[in-house]
Amino acid sequence: SGSGRRRAGGRAAGRVRPRESVLVVAARGVGELCITLGLVMLLFVAYQLWWTNVQADEAADGARNQLEQQFNAAAPPAQPGRPAPDPNKPEVFEPGKGFAIIYLPKLGLKFPIAEGTSKSAVLDNGLVGHYTGTGMPGDKAGNFALAAHRNTHGEPFRYINQLGKGDKIVVETAAGYYTYEVTGGIPETSPNNVSVIKPVPNGAGYAGPGRYITLTTCTPEFTSKFRLIVFGKMIEERPRAQGKPAAITGG
Repeated sequence: SGSGRRRAGGRAAGRVRPRESVLVVAARGVGELCITLGLVMLLFVAYQLWWTNVQADEAADGARNQLEQQFNAAAPPAQPGRPAPDPNKPEVFEPGKGFAIIYLPKLGLKFPIAEGTSKSAVLDNGLVGHYTGTGMPGDKAGNFALAAHRNTHGEPFRYINQLGKGDKIVVETAAGYYTYEVTGGIPETSPNNVSVIKPVPNGAGYAGPGRYITLTTCTPEFTSKFRLIVFGKMIEERPRAQGKPAAITGG
């Protein structure tokens, strides 16, 4: 009857929903927190592995283009009021200042080199850093020691483990081009092993002073537990007036 339906409807409307237990509420809260943290972690990973490379590549491209313009402007050796660079008197550069370009022809890469190995001012901007106090390419003897990120922030040295004996490394400065030949390396060594950047680097097998280059980066990939080292010895010094070396042109 109509009154029966009304009574049934009234009872249904008056039912009270059972209260969830504290454990259920807590579990739901923990689950939502885990999902939020997971999303934050994914965003952080994306930032580290992708966005830092985008930012660093942009900064490095700008620094490299500026250096190339400076080098080209200084190329004519007799510009009025601007003396030609003297390789025998290498300029002392301020920390963070770009002064050279490194070419890794085997890998098809080139990156600007700046003074110092500051993480914030140099390495995180996609630049290769020169260990202050080590040799310069124009020195008659010494070890031009460099560092760069292997992963994130442009990762300039990610693939230097693929460089082998006989591969070429070219450094371009305002004075000219310096070609080095890879002689070997150390797959893993302690981050505290500063002997690899000595004037005659330990572990390279060199008998005495010479004109050397040392590349250093973290290893294994995505960690900073050890350092990967590549050694090279200069085989050619080429003034800018003679043009680019064969290692770059492929000639």
